[in-house]
Amino acid sequence: MLVVGIGQCAWDTLAVVDRFPQIDTKKEVLSWEEQGGGTLGNEMAALSRLGVPCRFSSVVGDDREGAAIRRSLADEGVDITGVVTRAKSRSQKAFIVIDRSAGTRTIFWSRPSGDPLRQNELPPDLLRGADFLLLDGVMQDISLFAAREARKAGVPVMLDAGKTREWMLELARLCDYVVASEEFARDMLGWKDDPGSFRQEVGKHGLRTTTVTLGSRGSVTYAGDEIISCPAVPAAVVDTTGAGDVFHAGYLYGLIQKLPLEDTVRFATAAAALACRKVGARAGIPALAEVRDLLGSGSLT
Repeated sequence: MLVVGIGQCAWDTLAVVDRFPQIDTKKEVLSWEEQGGGTLGNEMAALSRLGVPCRFSSVVGDDREGAAIRRSLADEGVDITGVVTRAKSRSQKAFIVIDRSAGTRTIFWSRPSGDPLRQNELPPDLLRGADFLLLDGVMQDISLFAAREARKAGVPVMLDAGKTREWMLELARLCDYVVASEEFARDMLGWKDDPGSFRQEVGKHGLRTTTVTLGSRGSVTYAGDEIISCPAVPAAVVDTTGAGDVFHAGYLYGLIQKLPLEDTVRFATAAAALACRKVGARAGIPALAEVRDLLGSGSLT
């Protein structure tokens, strides 16, 4: 098994408060955390913790955060030879405030100052031995290039379609699996919370297997004429940061293991629920045995 990922990584600072403050007030922080973050960085770490070897391509700056990002991924066993360090540039950073009383979080972030990955910076053997290519579409040119190369090589592609970007539909049409946020499905595909009628929208846009994640309402998956609805797992939420990233990693794990699609979504749902137990995207990533235990307990039906 090998997953190649291309996309975003970041360094997160997380502050837990008893409740989110009003404007122009002071608020005591109950605890501070610093962890690796960023969509693809989290997904690579989660896949690695599930036992899937990963090879990652991304960009960091030559700052403290860039060194920390690289170290955090290497510590998870992710191959970071494709992570490029830009000289005299800043890495992507996020400051995340977690409201303990509500179980919600608010993210303040800054994008990296260095240029996106260029085609000539990808490893020449990028897709060698790959079972899947995983993209988030953040870097437009390199994402489209890699998706086209994967299709030529017969390597299936999965897209984490989180944010609304104008080129994402073009990229989505090149992918075998699209796991879309409700925001993306609404803004780019015309989602109106009607699973039945949305099946036609998926086909109209030329997409293949498509899953729309709906937070506490679970998810809906479209595969040809099949519609799979999967409820969320009730969880004692400490922090939802990174739960969606863990869902994507669990989904891809199920595909690699050739599970039926319904079981794949159930596995991803269980993994995402477990990810909410701790503060930060990386701290809550479950081990494979934990996900299997939750599935075996009957908590997910």
